[in-house]
Amino acid sequence: MCPNAPEPMAEALIRLQHLQENARLIRKKAGVPLMAVVKANAYGHGARETARALLAEGIGHFGVANIHEAIELRTCGSLKRPAAILSFSSPLPSQIPSYLEHGIEMTVCDPATLRAAEAVASGAGATIGVHLKVDTGMGRLGLSPAEAKQVLQELPRCPHIELRGIYTHFADSSFDRAFTRKQLEAFRAFTGEYEHASGRRVLKHAANSGAILSEPDATFDMVRPGILLYGCHPSNDAHLRLDVKPVMQVEARVVFLKTVTAGTTISYNRTWKAAGPRIIATIAAGYADGYHRSLSGKATVSINAITYPQVGTITMDQIMVDLGTESDVRVGDRAVLFGWDGMRAEELASRAGTISYELLTSVSARVLRTVV
Repeated sequence: MCPNAPEPMAEALIRLQHLQENARLIRKKAGVPLMAVVKANAYGHGARETARALLAEGIGHFGVANIHEAIELRTCGSLKRPAAILSFSSPLPSQIPSYLEHGIEMTVCDPATLRAAEAVASGAGATIGVHLKVDTGMGRLGLSPAEAKQVLQELPRCPHIELRGIYTHFADSSFDRAFTRKQLEAFRAFTGEYEHASGRRVLKHAANSGAILSEPDATFDMVRPGILLYGCHPSNDAHLRLDVKPVMQVEARVVFLKTVTAGTTISYNRTWKAAGPRIIATIAAGYADGYHRSLSGKATVSINAITYPQVGTITMDQIMVDLGTESDVRVGDRAVLFGWDGMRAEELASRAGTISYELLTSVSARVLRTVV
């Protein structure tokens, strides 16, 4: 926000105390250290501030989507060495020197990447730390167990590569527990065989938020919570719950009040018609701010602790709310779109036909993030 800027129309309040409390709950549940997943700007919460708060909580390992996110956290001062940052993506060959320069841990998904990393590190007289990604059923990044075994056999010929971990990712840990256990057993068999053959232990990690809640045997040496850290559950299963608190609350200002008569239609396509006299509030947030258009006519907001229905089609910059026939709402009041004082992100996302991950990461850059 620029100095002396006017008050924001829409604001995402970030409660870092909730983030830290959530981290403690997850660590207690898992019983092993956490790799905090702070990719995608910490799921929309602000990666720099989030990483600092989690580092202060004693977390020493962080996961990001790519080398660009890793460098941002390393160079902005949020995560100085020795804090470990793992990039989950398979690197382009041209990016490998950046891993070395900034001390970022690399994901290896194929033999060519291993050899390219060895060549870069050898030329610099340095070492690159890597984590081997084993695909046990996600069908995305990673080597099959047989391919991964061949890569591990190459490691003795790569003296400038330090194997710092082996990991996998579950495809459906919140819903398909049978398939998750199949993945889990494949990963356990692979890592067990490697440790027995090599005579060394290696850091093993597999559990995402869903598996932390559903599969206690999947914790291994470290877990990788993402959505759970930010106070959302990965599924609606009442048995897969932890008392986490929302870290983000999105609020927007009431900017206009209008009294309409019976028969008045509201917004594009005239999808809502007043049955009688109503007070309509216009709120300064729309789909360009991350409030999905698919929520039109399905959402509610909270103003001064009272819940009101959203009406009409959600527009790019505003939504309209039905305040009834009498209301104390005034221009300038704050409407809670979702958060600890309103609807949870999981519920709002469900009404939008999506998931909380997408809702949180959709909150756009013009929504000011404010740590509270």
